[in-house]
Amino acid sequence: MEVAVMSLLEEVLKANEAYVADIIKEYGEAGMPSPKTPQRHIAILTCMDTRLVDLLERTMGIDRGDANVIRVAGNCITDVFSDVIRSLVVSIYELGAKEIFIVGHEDCGMEKTCPDELSKRMIDRGISPEAITMIRCEMDRWANNFCHSEQNVIKAVAQLRQNPLIPNDVKIHGLMLNPYTSKLILLVDGNKPNEELDSMAVCTCC
Repeated sequence: MEVAVMSLLEEVLKANEAYVADIIKEYGEAGMPSPKTPQRHIAILTCMDTRLVDLLERTMGIDRGDANVIRVAGNCITDVFSDVIRSLVVSIYELGAKEIFIVGHEDCGMEKTCPDELSKRMIDRGISPEAITMIRCEMDRWANNFCHSEQNVIKAVAQLRQNPLIPNDVKIHGLMLNPYTSKLILLVDGNKPNEELDSMAVCTCC
């Protein structure tokens, strides 16, 4: 007899059903209480790398409800009002974040991302060359400016320090995470003045 294989969607929904049952058993029908605003007044910008799932929060001592976590490829900031900045604006002005932690990681895949190769793979999957042309300028700016994980974190800190939408009283820290040992390395201490970062060239114009 052929055994039916669950799709990924079915696996996710089945896992959720079991988890919901556990939550209701422990907390009742109302579910598990959790605050909407970050209780430690922290916003974290980090990478979407699978190795950081669950690990990042544990290695930083962050629990559910403690922080807003923003994940994008390479923890990159591409524009003065990019999606990352929009999320940080909400975190700061509506949810009360007072400190931003930019956390990069060693062995980041963005170090090897090439616009030409990425474009080829997209076209091979059916994306039209016209669509690639439409976003090629931003793709080049995004991928070509990422050369080294540590330098990218430092640049992102400088971008936020210089961003006119981020208030001066928000502290911005830069850290690197080893995804294998979980060790955090401090690159930029936002508690200290840093004239070098305040004057660093960070233009993201096309």
